Amino acid sequence: MINSDCDKCGRCNNKSEKEVSTCESLFTIQVYSENTPVLLSQISAVFTRRQVNIETLNVCASSTPGVHKYTITCVCTEEMAKMLTKQMEKRIDVLQATYYTDDQLFILEAALLKISTPVLLENPEISKIARIHGGSFVEVNPVYATLEKTGRTEDVLSLYNKLNDLGAVLQFVRTGRICITKGTEEKLDNYLAKRESERKNK
Repeated sequence: MINSDCDKCGRCNNKSEKEVSTCESLFTIQVYSENTPVLLSQISAVFTRRQVNIETLNVCASSTPGVHKYTITCVCTEEMAKMLTKQMEKRIDVLQATYYTDDQLFILEAALLKISTPVLLENPEISKIARIHGGSFVEVNPVYATLEKTGRTEDVLSLYNKLNDLGAVLQFVRTGRICITKGTEEKLDNYLAKRESERKNK
């Protein structure tokens, strides 16, 4: 999974595979598990022990009945991402854990921005920036306006940064990312099918 032509920061260019493996970048880890109340704290403990900070976390039911999906982002080396997934898979309730780079995923985030209405009315540039970035106003009152934006992480942050530079943002919140893999193979389905086949052959 190492890519020496990484276009994220350019620091990996012309480096050996060993040097690239020690370069930190953003990884997305997807964890599939049974829905148990203590698992979240156990997953968090894996990151804490390795002193890796969780950047974003999203938990939801998956398309497989009874299975929940954790989508976690963190900045670390690929070696560390591999170690984290192995540690999580040792948990009894974890069915599968896999790490990905951004180029292997379709990614979306959602964000809400509260904009000062007086500033919005005084500066037409704010509405222009919102339109260019695909944002939509979902509420406007005399005090504030609420702007919604859905898109890739960098698009969401670009909108926030531009509006914040104009002093228009009163509040800002964004979800953790949601994502699906670009490949046609569903690793969890393959794993469950293999486990069921092994169970029947016993």
